[in-house]
Amino acid sequence: MPRRVVVIGGGFGGLFTVRGLHGSDAEITVVDRAAHHLFQPLLYQVATGVLSEGQIAVPVRDLMRRHSNVDCLVGEVTAVDATSRTLTVERPGGGDFGLSYDDLVVAAGVRQSYFGHDEFAQHAPGMKTLADALLIRRRLFGAFEMAQTASDPLERQRWLTFALVGAGPTGVELAGQIRELATHTLKREFRRIDPGEARVLLFDGGDEPLAVFGPRLAGKAATALTSLGVDIHMHSLVTAVDENGLLVRDGTGSTTRYEAGTVLWTAGVEAPPLAGVLAEACGAEQDRAGRIKVNDDLTVPGHPEISVIGDMMSLKGLPGVAEVAMQTGFYTGRRLRAVEAGRAWDKPFHYRDLGSAAYISRGRAVVSVGRVHLAGLVGWVSWLGIHLMFLTGFRNRAGALLTWGLTFSRERRRERAFSMQALLPGRDIYDRDLFPPAAVAPERVPLEGIAPAHTDD
Repeated sequence: MPRRVVVIGGGFGGLFTVRGLHGSDAEITVVDRAAHHLFQPLLYQVATGVLSEGQIAVPVRDLMRRHSNVDCLVGEVTAVDATSRTLTVERPGGGDFGLSYDDLVVAAGVRQSYFGHDEFAQHAPGMKTLADALLIRRRLFGAFEMAQTASDPLERQRWLTFALVGAGPTGVELAGQIRELATHTLKREFRRIDPGEARVLLFDGGDEPLAVFGPRLAGKAATALTSLGVDIHMHSLVTAVDENGLLVRDGTGSTTRYEAGTVLWTAGVEAPPLAGVLAEACGAEQDRAGRIKVNDDLTVPGHPEISVIGDMMSLKGLPGVAEVAMQTGFYTGRRLRAVEAGRAWDKPFHYRDLGSAAYISRGRAVVSVGRVHLAGLVGWVSWLGIHLMFLTGFRNRAGALLTWGLTFSRERRRERAFSMQALLPGRDIYDRDLFPPAAVAPERVPLEGIAPAHTDD
């Protein structure tokens, strides 16, 4: 009987696990709560009108169509029984079903962390999903529209003030794009306001933006942001956020109120609730961010049948980046294939650092690859090549390249449509109170009730 491998998550970790299992006879089931593979590093370009959501997201089912032994299911894993090797999976809108496994690969990623202040999410959305990016797009472009019709100068100034919390890659990239949007794309499109007057405030508790890139590149990033007109506030901690702005405590202990029509949260990540469920089921340890501590072969101590990979694992301080997810996924797929074939596997996971890159504005980016540090135009060209390489699928690569060419040569952003209908931060289709009672499926499918049905491609 073929081994049953369940992969939780359709991101880079899950995708590369399936690729590592290529040629295996295992029955593979991929469970994903969103049903699409997403290239998160470019979400900010969706939010700022450069790329469409379809250029950075691909249906998981489409990616798996050539693998006749792979089944794809939409749902969120809510319970793990490590003894019987079964999972409970919640369906969107209500109801659940069960899955059995011989090997379990958990690649569920991470979510935005508000450091114990989840109430901030209502007024300061993060950016981890397509819904987040579309919500932020609405807030960014909507803010300029609101400023256009504001008769009170103070209200107009508030709508033209954008505050970002967190000066890591996402915060820096968003800050640069908002200023570029205001000073180039929208410059000649408004009659009652000057979009170039938009203020972008960047807050962070550290010493410098992009600190993980090292002092030299961090300094270049700070210089580039300042030249764009971004106000950088380091050694600053946000203590409160509401619909009209935020309170910030600086390094001297003084607290200042900043009026801002748009507040975006780009600081910190944490493991999703599944990590706690898994830790309780397996007796696994978690780090401060809730990630699961794993062995050198990426398995959970005491449970060689369970692997945790990508952003949700904690191993030797590895960062939560796409390269780690790819490499841990491919390693795990190869290891499981060896186990299936009855071969011994004693190779620990070894990470090959492929570097980091952050886009600041047109013609300016920073790239760090080992001892090679690039900035300015050279860094920007390198950034383009790196991100084209990591995009999934030829169509997405070609589409992104064409869009970048038009955007960067003419400063025209075509993907600026936004909905005026309510998009609630922090809410999704798995929140049952979003559905009327009659819409919630009452049935519960027994654990053995789902069996994969495979057809030849």
